[in-house]
Amino acid sequence: MKEIHSRRSWPWWRIQIIQKYSNCTWIWKRTMSFENDKYSVNKDPYEWCLRQSKRLKAIDPQINVQMRNHNLLTQIPGELEHALNAGATKVAL
Repeated sequence: MKEIHSRRSWPWWRIQIIQKYSNCTWIWKRTMSFENDKYSVNKDPYEWCLRQSKRLKAIDPQINVQMRNHNLLTQIPGELEHALNAGATKVAL
């Protein structure tokens, strides 16, 4: 395929990749990867958040910022999730 379409633009290639890999099995694997990767204090928060955000965008390209943030917060266990939710509520008020 690369030899035939070597002069194509990135948007064209992006569409081809999405068509090839955006099937039920691929989306299910991304969903399982997202759900199994819980945050812990020994992980780099920036890398973890970026990786999880990319997974969410792959699962649902139309996801909005509020839903993405909500889904990320559900992956943070226990008291930290509660503290972040309480802080977000205070800032929103």
